[in-house]
Amino acid sequence: MNRTRRWFGKGDRRVLALTLPIILSNATVPLLGAVDTAVVGHLDSPHYIGAVAVGALIFSYVFWSFGFLRMATTGLAAQAYGRRDPNGVRAVFARAALIAVVAGLAVMVLQWPIIELAMSLIAPTPAVEAAARDYFHVRIWASPATLMQYCMLGWLLAMRDSRAVFIFQVVLNSLNIILDILFVQGFGWDVRGVAGATVIADYSGVVLGWFLMQPHLKRLGGTWRGIGLFDRAQLARLMKINGDIFIRTMALTSAFALFTSFSARFGEVTLAANAVLQNFLMFGSFALDGFAHAAETLVGQAYGAEKRKQFLWAVRKTTVWGIVSAVVMAALFAASGPWIIDALTSIPEVRTASYEYLMWAVVLPITGVLGFQFDGVFLGAMQTKHWRNMMLLSVAIYAGFAWWAVVMGSNHFLWAAFNGFFLLRGLTLAVLFPTIIPKQRQAVA
Repeated sequence: MNRTRRWFGKGDRRVLALTLPIILSNATVPLLGAVDTAVVGHLDSPHYIGAVAVGALIFSYVFWSFGFLRMATTGLAAQAYGRRDPNGVRAVFARAALIAVVAGLAVMVLQWPIIELAMSLIAPTPAVEAAARDYFHVRIWASPATLMQYCMLGWLLAMRDSRAVFIFQVVLNSLNIILDILFVQGFGWDVRGVAGATVIADYSGVVLGWFLMQPHLKRLGGTWRGIGLFDRAQLARLMKINGDIFIRTMALTSAFALFTSFSARFGEVTLAANAVLQNFLMFGSFALDGFAHAAETLVGQAYGAEKRKQFLWAVRKTTVWGIVSAVVMAALFAASGPWIIDALTSIPEVRTASYEYLMWAVVLPITGVLGFQFDGVFLGAMQTKHWRNMMLLSVAIYAGFAWWAVVMGSNHFLWAAFNGFFLLRGLTLAVLFPTIIPKQRQAVA
């Protein structure tokens, strides 16, 4: 009995109470990606799968270049919450929301150069390119809503409201899935139906997110008038943090872009197979992201309050549970991998290629767990300089090995490089972790 209490105590229950709703809500994200793949994977050509993969890659690259709207919002709002600063908590959201609206409109205005540059870099086959352009020109209209959702989700995470995060993600992605099936299978809109479903769901999500924020705004107190929206010191700090996160996020998205671009050089079937197998990463990430988000929130509040012991406790507990979840996900993938592939595509040659490379997708949760966890830790502490630099180093090394995979003509080697990248980003941050541990705040006599 005592051993059980030591292994699983009150602290573990606290972490799981925060994390499990996030994991369940995150589960709808890879489910949405799987449905996107499945609804076009059962059409009459593999180029539709490749088109959705290419189109989704472009938007991942564009939107996650503004990933700081989610990440900085969580870290900064959590630290303000830890300092008991209600106006500061409000100000973090307001500044992020302003950037989201302006950036979203800018992306819509710049859609032509974005798509032309993307197609010249990815260089897909003509059939994939034509369908990917159809997808892009519909989904681009969701830009302001997508970026606003980043702010809302990050703010709710900082408030430790895992219930609201759960409702937000489940409702948003369930609506997207229903519209996916209706538009593609029901109306026959192929990839344009996938994109249209996302547009409608994203704008609906903004309305829902604002509704979910209201109880916290009332509980926090403070006013919007007194937030100091254009405070120079806070804006300077925000720009520095956002710059680090922007560079880091662009580097990470570039790693995925390289993987998709290099996959395309092996032909449509290999590109489609790799797109199918990347769903395993999305499935694995919903659990790993849950504990990373818990780390981000708990570490941010402890760091803001300058509580060293609470900081170390948050890192230890969330990391242990993250590793447990990674092992479980890898085991599930090993047992059910072929069934998942068959559910995602009915095209025989794509299935065969996916079976061949399945083992690399199975081990992704294991190679990626430390990277996910330390992302949350460094973000919560807002130590973005180290976080940025280690990502740049990891991507540079990965790019060299990925290019060599293309030279060798080996998709196996490309997958090995991809796994090595995930492992390297975690190990480099682990080495630097001791440098960010806060000193214990001295009690005031």
